[in-house]
Amino acid sequence: MSKREMLSQVSPDLDTKNIRAEMKPSDYFVAFSGLTKSYCVGLVDIITSTQITASLGSEKMSRFYEIFLNSISQIVSRFGGSVIKNVGDGILYYFPESSKPNRKFGFLACLECDLAVCEAQNKICQKLREENLPCLDFRVSSDYGNVVLCNVPDSSQTDMMGPPLNMCTKINQLASPNGVVIGGDLHEVVRHFDDYDFKSMKGFDLGFKYSYAVYSLTRKE
Repeated sequence: MSKREMLSQVSPDLDTKNIRAEMKPSDYFVAFSGLTKSYCVGLVDIITSTQITASLGSEKMSRFYEIFLNSISQIVSRFGGSVIKNVGDGILYYFPESSKPNRKFGFLACLECDLAVCEAQNKICQKLREENLPCLDFRVSSDYGNVVLCNVPDSSQTDMMGPPLNMCTKINQLASPNGVVIGGDLHEVVRHFDDYDFKSMKGFDLGFKYSYAVYSLTRKE
């Protein structure tokens, strides 16, 4: 039995041929705007969050995530970044100024923000301990590239999809606890920046002939 025949049994008057044509943009949960831009994006992801929160009640667990997410969001905002969305036990963000490839500001803001997040780990833990909550560690990853902007109904936030977001998620696991890694595309732009050390790491296997280059990010001493 075809899909059309199955649908007609559910509702004989259903005209499946014209369903898509009659749908309005507001009928979709996500609609692509048709705009593409290149941005620096970042991800902060908690390490072993499942084990950390397993013994917490719902109220304490909510407060645990509230402190973490608000602390990271404030740092991102301080460097001119914007939060895209929460993903699992992490938070994705981007830097609007990095859409201008000939200007260093957006890229510097990304690197400085990533490092500031790591440097804030002790303060975040202090806030957690003050409320008898467990400390946490996290990993930070960033990359740069082309994204497709999305429109989400009833939301003022910008959503996006694209390779740099995917790579941030994939390479995040290569960062040391409370450390930063960046992808090869971002490294190409920032490798000549002063005040930073970039150490080549084992690349991320994409399943092709070559792996994707990954670098740890630290400040020069």
